[in-house]
Amino acid sequence: MKKLVAEFIGTMWLVLGGCGSAVLAAGYPELGIGFVGVSMAFGLTVLTMAYAIGHISGCHLNPAVTIGLTVGGRFDKKDVVPYIIAQVLGGILGAGILYAIASGKAGFELGGFAANGYGEHSPDGYNMMSALVTEVVMTFMFLIIILGATHSKASAGFGGLAIGLGLTLIHLISIPVTNTSVNPARSTSQAIFVGDWALSQLWLFWVAPIVGAIIAGVVYKFLSPETKL
Repeated sequence: MKKLVAEFIGTMWLVLGGCGSAVLAAGYPELGIGFVGVSMAFGLTVLTMAYAIGHISGCHLNPAVTIGLTVGGRFDKKDVVPYIIAQVLGGILGAGILYAIASGKAGFELGGFAANGYGEHSPDGYNMMSALVTEVVMTFMFLIIILGATHSKASAGFGGLAIGLGLTLIHLISIPVTNTSVNPARSTSQAIFVGDWALSQLWLFWVAPIVGAIIAGVVYKFLSPETKL
């Protein structure tokens, strides 16, 4: 139960910190943090939680990460569904807190609410195929980084830093394409509040990250198998 509570809190923080930076700070006139700031915010949420709850739950914060680690032989499959449920619920709470804050401003309009999308809902108009390729490849690389940084042969104590910086880099590359998901829980939390188009496109932000994570799990298990769960 403690592991699930940790995943719930951690995913809430990821959504509140990452999506919150996009909704509240990215477009602020002249002083906005922009794509770079949002990218750093997502990376910092994972970095901070890696050291706060990593020793409790492993700090997955992401259904794709949980699945990729399972395929890679690093996580017990019996815990996959409970972890995913905790992550999705934590993400929804984070989005709810963000909505409560953002809606307190006069003239508030929900808009995209940092939801992920393609086509006309892509930040720079990228089509579904571009979005699909981006999400598969970026999640693949994210899991490669995670599997490598947390390997028993990796330098101890630096895993959180590598993973946080990896997520920052991924956002720097892919925000213009999809607003960057690589995380079905993060995508679901925002889509629920936006509704309509975001829910209709949500399938891609579950399928693509999971596919990328599974491929990474298989590849890294081949490159450097780890027997310890």
